[in-house]
Amino acid sequence: MDPSVALHPEQLAAVAARATEVAQEVSRVFVGAPEIPELLLVTLFARGHALLEGVPGVAKTTLAKAFAATLRCAFKRVQFTPDLLPSDITGTYVFSPHDGVWKLREGPVFANVVLGDEINRAPAKTQSALLEAMQEFQTTIDGETRKLPDPFIVIATQNPVEQAGTYPLPEAQIDRFLVRLLIGYPSPRDEEAMLRRFAVGVPEVRSILSPEEILYAQQLVMAVHVEDALLEYVVRLAEFTRKHGMIFLGASPRAGLSLVQAAKALALIQGRAFVLPDDIKRLAPAVFAHRLLLSPEAQMEGVTGESVVREALDKVGHRREPRR
Repeated sequence: MDPSVALHPEQLAAVAARATEVAQEVSRVFVGAPEIPELLLVTLFARGHALLEGVPGVAKTTLAKAFAATLRCAFKRVQFTPDLLPSDITGTYVFSPHDGVWKLREGPVFANVVLGDEINRAPAKTQSALLEAMQEFQTTIDGETRKLPDPFIVIATQNPVEQAGTYPLPEAQIDRFLVRLLIGYPSPRDEEAMLRRFAVGVPEVRSILSPEEILYAQQLVMAVHVEDALLEYVVRLAEFTRKHGMIFLGASPRAGLSLVQAAKALALIQGRAFVLPDDIKRLAPAVFAHRLLLSPEAQMEGVTGESVVREALDKVGHRREPRR
């Protein structure tokens, strides 16, 4: 879609209504922060990928599977283990004695929604099998490049790196995730509601969005307007992280692009044709924090990527309000 094309109120209302349906449906299974399902939808509409981080047992996989179930799309799950090979993800050619030819046995990456469960339990070589897929929406097998299904999203879960048997994700791969969503323990009230709800079985999740609807929403995102003042705001936020004394590696230009794209998707989901400063502020921690490489001093003092981004939001102001 031409970015200069104006969005009609009917289009905005229809997408917002469908987004609300998806979020409500996921919330029937996932008991936790209500904004998490919405942020997964933001990631999907922005053509990005999501990293879910939290200790074992906080429903990361349940969340990802429930979200995938709301989409009428092909879904595959990969359990990452230390002995997993790259070909177990991308696929490999096998010889068919019946036909006398080599045939491609496609790996689980050839799906619309790929769940990489406990992605940091596999070594970097296996993790990197997803790099080309996440960035280029294609994969190369034995020298042959094949396009992946469209739409395509990777939802990966990972345990904190302090957990036994985990490998830190390479910086290049972390940079490919549009957002990192921290999944913590539920509140006592939410946990009680979860126990009550699941005592009678796991609720069924309805399929809501078709691949065609998702692709249509992704096109509409391109037409969402962003004021130049907000683009400058994003650049200054990124620059703040690069000059911060506790940061060894700041937010990359890809991080800025990701933040703008995510803000446009959030505006669309909320029924707006334009991005607000509050969209940037809300999404900045999820988009920037995991991309920041902390200095040794920061790690010793308990500084986190989230705290640096919050500091940037406090100290860096936007110049003026966007036109509506």
